[in-house]
Amino acid sequence: MNEGQPTGNTPIGLTLEAGKYWYCACGKSAKHPFCDGTHKGSGQSPILFELTEEKKVWLCACKESSKQPFCDGTHKNIASSI
Repeated sequence: MNEGQPTGNTPIGLTLEAGKYWYCACGKSAKHPFCDGTHKGSGQSPILFELTEEKKVWLCACKESSKQPFCDGTHKNIASSI
């Protein structure tokens, strides 16, 4: 699905305040799961998402979710070599 570099084999659970966030889709950010611009020149782009209220979210770390930036459970079906 995505050509991003996996950063783990379980989702990243965070409670975030209302606002806009840039999710790292390339997997190379030093601020993962958020973008730090490392993707520049790679042909990949971060994914913007917005929350309208404080909320617990589960962000994808395997980079294979069809609902990125959010986890859809795909990590359960891929090799655990991440």
